[in-house]
Amino acid sequence: MELLGLSPALLALFVSFGFAVGVLFGFFGMGGSFLITPTLLILGYPAPVAIGSGLAFYFGTSVIAVLKHYDVGQVDYRLGALLFVVLSIGIELGSRLVFGLEALGIAGLVTGVAYVVLLAGIGLLFLRRAYRLEDAEDDDDEVSDEEIPPVARKIQSYEVPPMLSLTSGGRASLWTILGSGGGVGLISGLIGVGGGFIRMPAIYYLIGTPLTAAVGTSLFAGLFSGAFGTFTYGMSGGVDLAVVSLLLVGSALGARIGSAATAIVEEDDVIVYFGIMMVLASAGIGLSELANWLGTGALDVLSVVLLVGSSFAVASIILYQVLVSAEGAETDTQSATDSKG
Repeated sequence: MELLGLSPALLALFVSFGFAVGVLFGFFGMGGSFLITPTLLILGYPAPVAIGSGLAFYFGTSVIAVLKHYDVGQVDYRLGALLFVVLSIGIELGSRLVFGLEALGIAGLVTGVAYVVLLAGIGLLFLRRAYRLEDAEDDDDEVSDEEIPPVARKIQSYEVPPMLSLTSGGRASLWTILGSGGGVGLISGLIGVGGGFIRMPAIYYLIGTPLTAAVGTSLFAGLFSGAFGTFTYGMSGGVDLAVVSLLLVGSALGARIGSAATAIVEEDDVIVYFGIMMVLASAGIGLSELANWLGTGALDVLSVVLLVGSSFAVASIILYQVLVSAEGAETDTQSATDSKG
């Protein structure tokens, strides 16, 4: 018996996958659409539907994030509003490009290749950050979230007018902001991601805001750009509401657990696994493209296992760390009680 036009197996897959992505989102602050879109592509959904549904899922998770974290962190509202404008223009251009590529029959291929490159690159950046954190611990040094990376300071040193003052301190050229936001928007519209995993690094590494401000500003800009992307694809029939609803049901619960885990589990303990997950996801999408080229279904199965399985694995590691920490806290409490007795 099918519900919402989906088989029981797909119903269970989408709800549980949404839960795993929600845990990752709540913990790492990333929307997870970079996992949703390629999975829908591998499951055979047309590229515009996979991309539009990924953006709609991102918008839904962004609403959850803003409602839960609206008073947490620093937000540069002026920078966020400016980024929203250029992000929207980029998303519109990216979506038009996708429908043009779909007419040529190569949208899935282009999207898949872009995902392989992006996920592998971002995954390696996470692994590099984990390596830096490990080195900092060995040297008894700290990597401060308030530091501006050297590349951003270098970009800021080229004062090309007009220059804008940032709420978090420092100044950035309007052209840097327009170029960064437009590029991220184009990628978001092309591959169907809310762009958090590339928008936040762009604000941090290119525009030059501290990491805490970059996260808050990215969420603020992403909420509106995600809504615009969802509207753009929805008007063209590119959003599967049944799939998005099931994913959001699982994600709402997972995000609460992931957010609660941030107070218990150190991000440094699992960031390396997140980097590995993204590299494995990149390999999974690459295998899917290879399967399409060779015309074999076995590689498609392996690609789904790598893509979905890696996200479940990292979410499970976070949940395991929560349980271990909770048991440790309970043991400490019991020991304190016994000593008093």
